[in-house]
Amino acid sequence: MDNDIKLSEILSKGDLNEVRNKSNFRALVMLAINWFAVAFSFAIFINWPNPLSFIIATLLLGGRQLGLGILVHECAHNAFFEDQKVNDFVGHWLCGSVVNTSVFAYREYHLKHHRHAGTEQDPDIIFVDKYPVQRASLKRKIIRDVTGQTGYRDTLRKLSQFKFSQNYPWVISHLLMISVLTLVGAPWAYALWWAAEIFVLPLLVRLRQIGEHGVADDRASRSPRLNTGTTLVSWWERLLVAPNYVNYHVEHHQFASVPCYRLPSLHKKLKQGGYYDDYDCIAIGYRDVLRRAVQAT
Repeated sequence: MDNDIKLSEILSKGDLNEVRNKSNFRALVMLAINWFAVAFSFAIFINWPNPLSFIIATLLLGGRQLGLGILVHECAHNAFFEDQKVNDFVGHWLCGSVVNTSVFAYREYHLKHHRHAGTEQDPDIIFVDKYPVQRASLKRKIIRDVTGQTGYRDTLRKLSQFKFSQNYPWVISHLLMISVLTLVGAPWAYALWWAAEIFVLPLLVRLRQIGEHGVADDRASRSPRLNTGTTLVSWWERLLVAPNYVNYHVEHHQFASVPCYRLPSLHKKLKQGGYYDDYDCIAIGYRDVLRRAVQAT
C-alpha cells in the first residue's frame, strides 16, 4: 500500500464539521422508520396470514431487529441525537430494550472494540478471526444459521443468563408488544418476533460481521482501510443486512463520532479525495463479501 495521503488533505475543517453534525430531526425520522418497519412486518402477516407473508414478514422483522441493534450502537457512541441523555434513553429504552441490549453495557464493551480493533484485546475478534474459511465451512455456518441452530443456541444462552434486575427493560418491552398485538386481535403474531430472531437474525449478523472485519486485508493493522471493510449495497441489502448505513464501516472506524445518517456523505468525500486508492477495503454487495470470505484454493 503506497497511499500515504493525509486526511487533512481530503477533508477540510468545514467538511469534518458537516459530517459530524448531529441532527435531532434526522435521528427521529430514522428511529420512526425502524419502528414503522417493525409494525409493517407484523401487519403483513396479521392481515394476510399465509406461508408467503410469514416468510416476508419474518425476513423484514429480522432486518429491523438488526436495525434496532445498530441504533443502540449509534447511541452508545453518542452519535445519534444531539444530547447524550436523549441518546442514552433512546438507545436503552426505545431500541435496546426490545432486543435485550443495554446501551450502557454495550458502550463499555464496544469502545474496547474500537480501541483494540483486530488485536487479541478486541472483544469482537472471536467472530471473525478464522476468516477466510474453506467453502464447506462457510456453508455449514450458513446452514446452522438458517435452520435455527445458531439462534436456538443463542436464545438458550440468553435465557440461562437472564436476571430480572438487568433484563427488566426487555420484559417490559415485550409485554407491551404482546399487549398491542392482543389489542389488534392477533396475540399469536408475537411468534413472528421469535421466528425472526432464531431463523433470520443470526445470518444477518454473520454477514454483517464478515463484511466489517472478516474480509479485511490485515486485521492487526491500526489503519481502518486495512482492518475494516465497507460494503456498497443494493436497496434490498440495505433493507435486510445493512440497515441504518451500518455498511459504511471503514468510515465509521476512521470517524466514530460521525452519525450513521452522515456516513454516505463522508464516504463520497473520502472517495473523491482518493482515500481508498490502492486499498481493497470496499466490497460490492454481500455476494462479494461471501466470495472474499472463502479461502482461495
